Amino acid sequence: MLILLLRLFARLPLPLVHLLGMFLGWAMFLGSRKYAAKLRDNLRSSGICPDEAALRRMVHRCVGEAGKAALETVVIWFRPYPQVLKLVREARGWEVAEASLTAGESVIFLTPHLGCFEITSLFIARNHHLGVLYRPPRKAWLEPLIVAGRQRGHVQLAQTNMQGVRKLLLALKKGGAVGILPDQVPHGGEGEWADFFGRPAYTMTLVSRLAQSSGAKVFLVFGERLSWGRGYIFYVEPVPTAGVATVAALNATIEAAVRRRPEQYLWSYPRHKVPGDAPPIPLKSKES
Repeated sequence: MLILLLRLFARLPLPLVHLLGMFLGWAMFLGSRKYAAKLRDNLRSSGICPDEAALRRMVHRCVGEAGKAALETVVIWFRPYPQVLKLVREARGWEVAEASLTAGESVIFLTPHLGCFEITSLFIARNHHLGVLYRPPRKAWLEPLIVAGRQRGHVQLAQTNMQGVRKLLLALKKGGAVGILPDQVPHGGEGEWADFFGRPAYTMTLVSRLAQSSGAKVFLVFGERLSWGRGYIFYVEPVPTAGVATVAALNATIEAAVRRRPEQYLWSYPRHKVPGDAPPIPLKSKES
């Protein structure tokens, strides 16, 4: 019944969905002091806004974009797959990545929490197999929705555990492609501390390890959300080996992408949280 309702909602025009999303974003912002404080604090500490006036303007833009991101996920997951693909109005840089895929080269796609990150894997998986790492939700009833929404086209999901990582590595060694959220907070023992927008963030080492062990080419991808519900521009940019060699380099790569469309980054995501089983923050990072 729930999936049926979501499929009905997904058929609404995208401009209307984004308009409703803006109302949702402001309802979340005004209804939760914790959420509002986290959004403001993360933006303020990022250094993106030069003064308080610019910060207020950016917060207002981020509130609306976050609401759009929440509701557009229903569209991306539950609208018929061919119709979802039509929402991508332009693919910039895709020909380089597609040439690697067609040639049978191993490829790693990095998709940070920027823009419409749910549409990126579905676009890649139109004609190419893609293994995507995902973290199962704490609420079990959500998992069937996630699987139904994300495992479409030629997407194959792999959980964030050792078995899932082995699947990704095996796919890469066979000349396949995988997708990873590089700014997702890893479990303790699976990351290292490195600055992200001037603050220490526990950062996954998985990207560096996969790239080094497989020799895969790395691309950063994101779906820029166009205004007035006009769809998305799919960006694909090659990342040099040095850009993922360390967690510090990985964070710098993500930062560069975020600075292009900061209002579309998910600033409410707890990027700087300390996992309970993570090692202590190094003193150098604390001082910086």
